[in-house]
Amino acid sequence: MTLSEEAKDRLADVVELQPTKNSELQERWEMDSGSEVHQFLENELGDYYFRDDNSLIRATAEAAELVDVEPGIESDPDDGAPSKIRVPELQARIVAVLAGPEEESESVVSVLHKLRDEYDVDAEAEDVRSGLQSLRRKGVVEVEYRTVPTFRLTVERDDLEVAVSD
Repeated sequence: MTLSEEAKDRLADVVELQPTKNSELQERWEMDSGSEVHQFLENELGDYYFRDDNSLIRATAEAAELVDVEPGIESDPDDGAPSKIRVPELQARIVAVLAGPEEESESVVSVLHKLRDEYDVDAEAEDVRSGLQSLRRKGVVEVEYRTVPTFRLTVERDDLEVAVSD
C-alpha cells in the first residue's frame, strides 16, 4: 500500500500519540468529527493501525518503521512500566507537577493551580483533564475515584524520561 504525504504525516501522528482516541486525532488533524477520523483511518491507514482491547488506536510495528518516528511511549523491558514518553508540552508540565506514586492523588483543579503557580500557564480545566486522561492511557498516571476523580503518577518521576513533541 503506497501512502500519500498526508497519510504518512498522519500515520506519524498515530505512532507518536499512541495509544490514542479519535478525539485526539480529530484535534491534531483539525477534522470536524470522530467519524471523519475513523473514515480516514480505515480508508488510508487500514494496514498500519489497530484498536487494542480498550478500543484505543495503536500503530503497527511496520507503521513505526515506515514513518521513522519515535513512538509516543516506550516501556521498561523488565517490568513493562513506561520509561519514556513523548507528549505535548502541557502534558510534560502535568507530569512535572503531579503527585508522585506514593503521594495522595489530586484533582484536576489542584493540578491546574499547580500548573499556574509553577509555569504561569493559562490552561483550561478541560485541557488539564484531557491531558491527565491521555497520560492515563499511556500508563504513567492512575486515577483514584473519590468525591471527584483524582490523579497521581504510576512511576517515579526520576524513572520517566519525558520529551515534548511538536
